[in-house]
Amino acid sequence: MSRPTALISGASIAGPALAFWLNRYGWQTTVVERAPEFRSGGQNIDIRGAAREVLRRAGLEEAVRAGTTGEVGTRFLGKGGAVVAEFPVKASDTEGATAELEILRGDLSLIFVEASKSLDGEPGTTYLYGDRIAELDDTGSAVDVVFESGARGSFDLVVAADGIGSSTRSLVFGDAVVEPIGMEMTYLTIPRTDSDTPWWRWYNEPGGRAVTLRPDRHGTTRAVLSSVIYGDPSSARDKRRTTEQQKQHLREHFADVGWEARRVLDALDDADDIYFETLGQVKAPSWTRGRVALTGDAAWCASPVSGMGTSLSIVGAYVLAGELAAHVDHRDAFASYERIMRPYVEQAQKLPPGVPQIANPRTRAGLAVFRAGLRVASSGVISALGGRFFRPPSDKIDLPDYAHLEVRAR
Repeated sequence: MSRPTALISGASIAGPALAFWLNRYGWQTTVVERAPEFRSGGQNIDIRGAAREVLRRAGLEEAVRAGTTGEVGTRFLGKGGAVVAEFPVKASDTEGATAELEILRGDLSLIFVEASKSLDGEPGTTYLYGDRIAELDDTGSAVDVVFESGARGSFDLVVAADGIGSSTRSLVFGDAVVEPIGMEMTYLTIPRTDSDTPWWRWYNEPGGRAVTLRPDRHGTTRAVLSSVIYGDPSSARDKRRTTEQQKQHLREHFADVGWEARRVLDALDDADDIYFETLGQVKAPSWTRGRVALTGDAAWCASPVSGMGTSLSIVGAYVLAGELAAHVDHRDAFASYERIMRPYVEQAQKLPPGVPQIANPRTRAGLAVFRAGLRVASSGVISALGGRFFRPPSDKIDLPDYAHLEVRAR
């Protein structure tokens, strides 16, 4: 009996995670990724709550723990880099700005990619780099695919896991609603210096601007320049910049910012992994149509400020694969997938009041109030307040158990 087949678009987190779980249930999986090779870069991401339980069930928690960044907590800084407030890693993995499991995006992706390539010594997922889906034809009994390279294939299911701007999603669902949240962020890797520490350091200045530096395990430092977008945030998506234009914009916008801003700006020309985005949330009314499904950011991007992006991708992949294994008809599986995941996603997309502006004040007075609040929140007297501020709803789901459905022997 031939195994069911799935084509997955996107090889970041959600795609390889889905391939990993589908392999366990006897599927034959292919992942197509438009990047010419595996993308090892990326910033710090955290794994909390239900996502951590999924890692345990996958047998990958120790591999992730071995690849963590070593970040010990978060420090908010004031003038000259003085510490205003600090929030060490909590014993609970559901609260705190820094989670117990902090890992680089590329390092986590590699763990899932390698784990998906074989199962009990048998070949697993096939990865196609440097290509993408150009055309889809859902015939009712299969999905016929034409790749940008000209290659063709036919699959039982196709899943878009290729991010907030998913081109695969647009082929089937049209333009999903992407709601801007009024912030842009630029990410890059810079050389480590003696001034760097194992803390996530966060420095604000008026104008809604912030510079953050985080440790990694590769001898470098991960930097982010972020700024609030004032006025109509949707207009920012219509003003796309090239990488060179973005560098110039940052040099102008952060020219008078203190602390380590100059160091980050000076590193722009030498950085080979600059990535910038206008933050938004995907609000798709449906995640499935025919034999095509969405998962990860392509389905429900909650934005980096939610603290839930990676956890949603890991849990969503687990639930989608499990429901496909639990049902004979993919339509029933898709319906259960939406029923289980939709409440979890909706909670994640409900950002705390005032986010992201509250953590990126526009005025000096607002910044003074914000820092005063941080001092109070980090104090031993009412430290629970700080926990609530940095507590995403990562465990707010009744996670199904699909272990009895796994097919170990091929």
